[in-house]
Amino acid sequence: MILDHHDEPARTGRATVNGTSLHYRTGGSGPAVVLLHGVPKTSYHWRHLAPKLTPHHTVVAPDLRGLGDSARPADGYDSATMSDDIAALMSHLGHDTYSVIGEDWGAVIGYQLAARHRDHVRALVFAEALFPGFGFEDHTALTHDNVASGMHLWHLGFYFQPDVPEMLIAGHERELITYMIKYERSHPDTATPDAIDEYVRCYSMPGGIRAMLSIYRAMLVDAEQNRQAARKKLDIPVLALGGSAFIGDRNESQMRQFAHDVTGHVFNAGHDLAEEVPDEMADVVLPFLARRT
Repeated sequence: MILDHHDEPARTGRATVNGTSLHYRTGGSGPAVVLLHGVPKTSYHWRHLAPKLTPHHTVVAPDLRGLGDSARPADGYDSATMSDDIAALMSHLGHDTYSVIGEDWGAVIGYQLAARHRDHVRALVFAEALFPGFGFEDHTALTHDNVASGMHLWHLGFYFQPDVPEMLIAGHERELITYMIKYERSHPDTATPDAIDEYVRCYSMPGGIRAMLSIYRAMLVDAEQNRQAARKKLDIPVLALGGSAFIGDRNESQMRQFAHDVTGHVFNAGHDLAEEVPDEMADVVLPFLARRT
């Protein structure tokens, strides 16, 4: 459950958009902001940040295609298609313009949303992600630098292989999700039992792991989509956020290839900022959104 600043549960709903069905939560009032989670998480990732936004914004927190309590179609897991899902959802909910906060894969999808729907996105907060086609793949290599920096992303190649990951992960969803989430954080205790239970519940449902792996298996398509989109830089303001123990200031440096107006901030945290340092994140995000809306 996600609560607003009055400790009232966010409203939940489902919308049939762009050939799939998305589950979403929404609450608050004011200029709209959509929150896009990454993997292996769901919209529950935003439970600490959302009530800090709802006094000032109408917050929409969807479960991405195939994840959480959204439908799990057979295809459409490239970032452009998933961004079109969100554009259609926001239109369905009556939000013509809105800001975007994305983290991990949700940040890459958020960038595509801003690039493909330029008349609708006012501002982008890009947190803790690497771009396919712009260096993401380099971190799959078994090198001394990658291992020493904690950025050897061994799982990308593993997930890309068809069938074998499904076979090995089945029945071990809890072990995989717990390991991935705790390993990527400076503050592993913030991976609370309620969050892990919720993530395991969703990814253990039929098609949950398949959908997650499909996002990774679309990386080569994503890379070409990103190269095409980067030919025209974003004109909207972008706030690039990083955790010092993971992607850090590389979030800002890579975003400068995609947008003209980029500012950055690095927190004393790992990969999952909205769960590790939600108060500090809100202190940076709220003024940024206020200046742009």
